[in-house]
Amino acid sequence: MVGGPPDLLTLASELVDIDSPSGEEAELVALLASRLAGRPGLELTQVGDNLVARTSLGRAQRLVLAGHTDTVPANGNAGASVAGDRLSGLGASDMKGGLAILLALATTVDAPAVDLTFVFYAREEVAAARSGLVELISTRPELLVGDAAIVGEPTSAGIEAGCQGTLRMRVTLAGERAHPARPWMGRNAVHRSAPLVAAVADAELRQPLIEGCQFREAMQVVTIEGGVAGNVVPDRVEVTINHRFAPDRSADQAVDFVHQVIDPWLEDADLVEVVDVAPGAMPATTQPLIATLVERNHLGVSAKLGWTDVARFAELGVPAVNFGPGDSALAHTAGEFVTRQDLDSVFRALDDLVRRGVDDPTAP
Repeated sequence: MVGGPPDLLTLASELVDIDSPSGEEAELVALLASRLAGRPGLELTQVGDNLVARTSLGRAQRLVLAGHTDTVPANGNAGASVAGDRLSGLGASDMKGGLAILLALATTVDAPAVDLTFVFYAREEVAAARSGLVELISTRPELLVGDAAIVGEPTSAGIEAGCQGTLRMRVTLAGERAHPARPWMGRNAVHRSAPLVAAVADAELRQPLIEGCQFREAMQVVTIEGGVAGNVVPDRVEVTINHRFAPDRSADQAVDFVHQVIDPWLEDADLVEVVDVAPGAMPATTQPLIATLVERNHLGVSAKLGWTDVARFAELGVPAVNFGPGDSALAHTAGEFVTRQDLDSVFRALDDLVRRGVDDPTAP
């Protein structure tokens, strides 16, 4: 590379210094647009606070590189702090380090071997109804078309393949009010929830191996709400269950499984609602661009146990993986940081891929 690799730690620090909590990404998006404006062969499209930059060079394959521009609210960690080769601050890991890599690639690679789509989208850290990526999918899905996608979520510079699905179900159990001095005249709904909670805690969950990736399903009661007053036997309790399911199961199959666990404890007067559900994504590591990225750089590959936007790309028919700098375990914490080593490692791997393409140029 002429002039050597970019100083990604400094670039990421500049991005961290721009506050961009969910819904307030405009200043950061304006900076990205100004840096990308006028780049040869790069067409910019802005939809709200979402920015898409695309090449149209007639290459045989198109790679989508995506990252969200928002952060969670500050927790005493606003602003960048650099000590040696480590950058601390809100969003350093999740995911302004990844954004710095995307921006560096877009401004340094003049003749990529593949067509490129850079997607900088807003409001990932809030409800799906507000997601900038969902906004793009619903209004301009053609901007997201590609042969493969890489989402720059923090993965400690390894590949986290696919992702698990997630669903929440709210179970409302009925009872009958009474005075607590005469509880036999009523029925305590909170007490009724005890065997259901135990069934969820004791459920036999799978750990399927899918395309060499070890997934691990989980099911938890995440909230219980009930009670009327200190002198009333409660006639109603709400139990919310979260289930994380491997991507070889559909959303309907996951809902059916939760029902298998809880139905023995339900009665006709009870109510079960699916509050939200999002399917997972298969690992996609055999897709030629992704396989080349892994093999050339000897990257470790593991299953993504959480849910990420790779699932949205998978629903669009675009195989996707997570690959970015920083430790996902530190995301949303006051001690969030990213290292120069991670930034440079991820940049080198992606830079090589976009400049050279796949090893077999005839690969589909």
